[in-house]
Amino acid sequence: MRTDKSVRSLLPGAPWLLAHKSMLTVNQPRKISLYGVDYVIWKDAAGSIQALPNACPHMGAMLSEGWCEVQHDGTSTVICPFHALPFDAVGCTVLPGSGKKTLPQLQPLELIIQGDFIWSYGGYEAKIPIPTVLNDIANRYSFIGYTADRSVETDLLTMLLNMHDYNHQNGTHRDLFRIIDIEFHQFIDDGHHSQAFYDMPTAPYSLAEKLRKPDLFLLPTTIKAHLENHFPSLVIFHGEMPLGKAAQCHIFVPEAENRTRTYILLFGQAKHPAFQVFGNTYLKFGKVVVDQDADILGKIYPDTPQKIKLNNEVGMDWVRRNFESFPNVVEPNLSR
Repeated sequence: MRTDKSVRSLLPGAPWLLAHKSMLTVNQPRKISLYGVDYVIWKDAAGSIQALPNACPHMGAMLSEGWCEVQHDGTSTVICPFHALPFDAVGCTVLPGSGKKTLPQLQPLELIIQGDFIWSYGGYEAKIPIPTVLNDIANRYSFIGYTADRSVETDLLTMLLNMHDYNHQNGTHRDLFRIIDIEFHQFIDDGHHSQAFYDMPTAPYSLAEKLRKPDLFLLPTTIKAHLENHFPSLVIFHGEMPLGKAAQCHIFVPEAENRTRTYILLFGQAKHPAFQVFGNTYLKFGKVVVDQDADILGKIYPDTPQKIKLNNEVGMDWVRRNFESFPNVVEPNLSR
């Protein structure tokens, strides 16, 4: 197991959701990063997922810039774009002219596949279990799609604090959603699991504005937020709408010390057939949220001491406490 001191701030021992299977195109290599290491990940026609370090052991070419070749048994190898060396799932290759497979030259990334979800501990010993909530959601809801898959130049802690800062909704997300207030109701703290409940009244759009942009008809006058949090990698926004229910799952992956990847998986439960028609619109709204968060994180002086504390920062306190005590769970100090 890896024990690098440089990744302690990235919570080694936590499970990270690298991708949903729908995010991988069959036999098309893709680069992913975890704990400061780049990997190439690919899916064969049978849905089997493989991942290797991305640097070819010959001269360091990025394997993710190469291609896949299908083998006689239906599996596939990833091909280096520099000298066309093929690497199989366990990191073996065949050198030109030899006709023989080498010993493993690359150490595969350990993956844990649960249905369509691709998890990894990044080579570290597991310290907390993989949350089962996504499997439950996948069994009860239909998968609508994914969106907003991007890397943000910020550390993991700052990203998580932003996601659990319930007071920033009427600032960061005022544009489009026109949120004018935060009416916080309840925070339930259960160790590495928590839930937050609050309402966000919005300034209404005029009928003319909605007619010019029909997507605005889907925005409620009050956004009722129920956030289900699974430290450190997952926040689920449970939404109830006239046409159906949605579970908008925000995923976080520590790519490096100062770079965090995030993306959204959207699941829905239709009350009306029209709900499916608007799936892409809900994905667009989710992308707006992520883009607005990424934008504001690039406009913050991260080392500024916090001299002011607002009401309802309980979610941020939950993040800090779990971050500092990880993997242990420490009871909140309610006397503060």
